[in-house]
Amino acid sequence: MKHIKQLALAGMALMAVAAHAQKKQFTMAEATNGMTGTLAPKGLKQVSWEPATNNMYQVANDTWFSTSFPDGKVDTVLRLKELNEAIGGKLKGIPAMKWIDKGYVYFQTGNDLKKGTKTAAGYMWENWVSLPEKAANTVIDKSLNIAYTIDNNLYLINKDKQTLQLTDDKDKDITNGASNVHRNEFGIEGGIFFSPNGNKLAYYHMDQTMVADYPVVNWLVTPAVNENVKYPMAGGTSHTVQLRVYSIRSGKTITLQTAGPKDQYLTNISWSPDERFVFIAIVNRAQDHIWLNQYDAETGLFVKTLFEEGSDKYAEPLHPMTFLPESNDKFIWWSQRDGYMHLYLYNTQGKMLQQLTKSKWVVNDILGMNKERQQIIVAAAKESPMEKHSYTVNWNNGNMRRIDIGAGVHTALPNESGEYIYDVYSGAGVPKRTMVVGTNNGYSETLLDAPNTLADYDRPEVRNITLYAGDGTPLYGKLILPTNFNERKKYPVVVYLYNGPHVQLIRNTFPESGNLWYEYMAQRGYVVFTMDGRGSANRGYDFESAIWGRLGTIEMKDQLRGVDYLKSLPFVDANRMGVHGWSFGGFMTTSLMLRHPGVFKVGVAGGPVMDWKMYEIMYTERYMKHPEQNPQGYEDANLLTKVKNLQGKLLVIHGTDDATVVWQHSINFIKKAVDENVQVDYFVYPGYEHNVRGKDRIHLMQKITDYFDTYLK
Repeated sequence: MKHIKQLALAGMALMAVAAHAQKKQFTMAEATNGMTGTLAPKGLKQVSWEPATNNMYQVANDTWFSTSFPDGKVDTVLRLKELNEAIGGKLKGIPAMKWIDKGYVYFQTGNDLKKGTKTAAGYMWENWVSLPEKAANTVIDKSLNIAYTIDNNLYLINKDKQTLQLTDDKDKDITNGASNVHRNEFGIEGGIFFSPNGNKLAYYHMDQTMVADYPVVNWLVTPAVNENVKYPMAGGTSHTVQLRVYSIRSGKTITLQTAGPKDQYLTNISWSPDERFVFIAIVNRAQDHIWLNQYDAETGLFVKTLFEEGSDKYAEPLHPMTFLPESNDKFIWWSQRDGYMHLYLYNTQGKMLQQLTKSKWVVNDILGMNKERQQIIVAAAKESPMEKHSYTVNWNNGNMRRIDIGAGVHTALPNESGEYIYDVYSGAGVPKRTMVVGTNNGYSETLLDAPNTLADYDRPEVRNITLYAGDGTPLYGKLILPTNFNERKKYPVVVYLYNGPHVQLIRNTFPESGNLWYEYMAQRGYVVFTMDGRGSANRGYDFESAIWGRLGTIEMKDQLRGVDYLKSLPFVDANRMGVHGWSFGGFMTTSLMLRHPGVFKVGVAGGPVMDWKMYEIMYTERYMKHPEQNPQGYEDANLLTKVKNLQGKLLVIHGTDDATVVWQHSINFIKKAVDENVQVDYFVYPGYEHNVRGKDRIHLMQKITDYFDTYLK
């Protein structure tokens, strides 16, 4: 009997192995781009809410249709064939529809804008306007005004379809309405700001003529062509910025009188609802002080400073003020003054009425408003820093209530009234769930529960790990074990990291590993480890600012805690450890290889900062101060002076057209390696900027994988 039992157990084990072996292995293409392509969990397409309604629109089977809530009534709005007949077009699918206002929608095909107007018989379509070929930074206002830039100048098509050129600067380094003011720091995403009723237009005017030229060479043509860009490096001369206001009625332009140093930062632009005033959060170049200022939109004169905020490290406003519905007086301001990003209710006299959210978690976004119930709808990391959920917050008493259902990271889109949210989330065991949830009435309907697109693949075990920094701060990470894991074996390890501001790697999402390339490596017999150390996002000001003044020091201490943990595991081969990261992660990878030589046998650094004095002013001086004020911090972080410390193998990768971390960082590094007689491996991606995307990313990840296979296995 004992022998029969042993045979039975052996047979079961063989069956389990056979079943495991039948699972598919990821291809490099799937591991790299699968989650945005063939392996992406199913979701609804082109979802939007019609303004001032409970009607949610989406596209399926070449049909644009709406669903009303809560009754669930479905109405076919438009079929592709009908749309092509109406516009005389040959569209292959329903285009992305964008709402102008209730009953008004538009889409763009090529340079042409087509406008749809809702009638009793359906939408009537017209050729609205045709934008010039070089039009960029297009902004469309609900009053049917259209603003855009061509090269460095700003244009307006008014609601009567007249085209007006608002600026005429001849020097290409003086720009108007451009989106790259202050190099997109401080939450800046655009440079054109229509007033609430479309009567005025504010825009950034940026003068970069005093900023040093920096060459970016296009190597893909013969002979190669140089295009100079303006790149203000830490400690150098910065650009100057004004905010100008154009009156659509009078045709006049005024400049707001923002007194102060020319290299201060004009951030977080907002209009008063009555269009009389413009508000600017002004930040000094040292980035340790904020003035929230009010200006007269008619004369440009300074009115008053509502309040000031300061910090002994840095102050970083990221969100413009948000006025309460139908109020010219009360607004919401974001601040980290209590150590976490929270919301505060102010009036325009500068008096704080109350703090609306508080405690040791951060608010991530203001999603919308519910005027009738006097609620703000927010996204926040209240349940866990690894999750994001939606909440209502009463703006009178601060009462807060969670809206959504299910653990994970939620992305919500409220309708205009704030009565319903379109909610999409994923989490452990939930590939993608799409719902509509009532914010106050208990309504909840699952529209789509996506099947697991990875169910047929050989997937690794993922363990959630909590370690502790030297000061006791918890650090969250993930340990991905090799498939066919055998705890008696010794495995090589790859550590993936970023560990810089405004980025968080560890979240409760699908796939649980966080990245299919990690799982690809696990299938190839690697342990993969990733962790958010101090300096990473979503954990509060103290956590993120711990790295201030000494980039690459505190972060490495935390990552070395991870190394100590890995070495404590009996199945980890401490002699075969690799590290990889990109951008700030590339800086961290190189720092670990040079400042803690011998810990990692292999490193792969992509787009790495090698010397912070060569990185842009706005970011660098926030976290490192001016080079003259912090020479030791810059010297400690300067990797060009530490090349001779390299032990093991290091591959450096860079895009030749990188205007974020300029190519010279790694070129200077290679030159120092030659000078020091140190062997470093190097690879460039011609024509690529800071990241390698699309099909060529498969080439990139194969190169990285091959490098680890060659020197770690």
